[in-house]
Amino acid sequence: MFSVGEIAKSLGAEAVGAVDFVISGAAEPQDAGPDALAMAMSPKYGEALSQGRARAALLWEGADWQALGLEAAIFVARPRLAMGGLTRMLDPGQHETPGIHPSAVIDPSAQIGADVTIGPLAVIGPRARIGNGSLIGAHCFIGADVTLGVGANLREMVSIGARVTIGDRFRAQPGARIAADGFSYVTPETSGVENVRKTLGDQGEAKAQAWVRIHSLGSVRIGNDVEIGANATIDNGTIRDTEIGDGTKLDNQVHIGHNCRIGADCLLCGQTGLSGSVTIGDNVVLGGQCGVADNTFIGDRVIAGGGTKILSNVPAGRVMMGYPAVKMDTHTEMYKAQRRLPRMLRDLDALKKAVFK
Repeated sequence: MFSVGEIAKSLGAEAVGAVDFVISGAAEPQDAGPDALAMAMSPKYGEALSQGRARAALLWEGADWQALGLEAAIFVARPRLAMGGLTRMLDPGQHETPGIHPSAVIDPSAQIGADVTIGPLAVIGPRARIGNGSLIGAHCFIGADVTLGVGANLREMVSIGARVTIGDRFRAQPGARIAADGFSYVTPETSGVENVRKTLGDQGEAKAQAWVRIHSLGSVRIGNDVEIGANATIDNGTIRDTEIGDGTKLDNQVHIGHNCRIGADCLLCGQTGLSGSVTIGDNVVLGGQCGVADNTFIGDRVIAGGGTKILSNVPAGRVMMGYPAVKMDTHTEMYKAQRRLPRMLRDLDALKKAVFK
């Protein structure tokens, strides 16, 4: 538990009133009890304070905290940034037992750093190296020759395949899989799929054939401060490694295909999928359920709205939307025009009738 003053100091914010008041946790304004810090960071949330029993709150700048019936308040200029600091302070974690659980299976050649926690039934493969202060949750698997940097936090059932290299402060949510084999197959002779890629529609005379597997010789290389969501999957490279840059965050159920290269500080939201050999620059944001065709390049600072399907290269700084992806303002105009079509057709029909008469 922390006092109002301690929280404000940590956030670099201003505190007023009873700054020694100790809070037990955070709550939404209408649900806040007398010992909670209410999250009322805009006027619309401030109105809900009267429905709860909060004595202290996180407020927007300029709020009249006394008129809101509070005994203490913290003023923040950027609410979501303040939420980041506050939730970090108050996060109770998963209550893992420190140390190495007796049921964990650790190869004798593995190197385990200082202050590492390894949960029940976790498996650490040969020559794996686990950085200082890391936490390996229950049922995790870390394969042969994996390097995991300092301060890693792996929730339960995270699986990391052989030869993966991961930087410091890595976080992975339950069920994340890193270094699955790539989805690469070929037919002995030219297939209908290959003809369609060339002709954009005609299969030609290609016959039905069985698929021959292309094995993944590469692995995965991940930078510092990367976070991987639950049930996200990252495939090995075919020859070279699949790469993810520093600070990039992957949401739940994101799929990264073989040979992809993702830059620094990117956000890939839920159910986004990258085909093989996609290259993404820095600070790119792909909304939920985006898809990217193979061998496509996306420049720095590109933003794609949810459900966007990117089929060709996108230059730096562009905002995209739709299927196939176009500039967002163009997509908006196309949507407006589509909505107007029924009326235009009725008008056209009326004009045709007038002309015929």
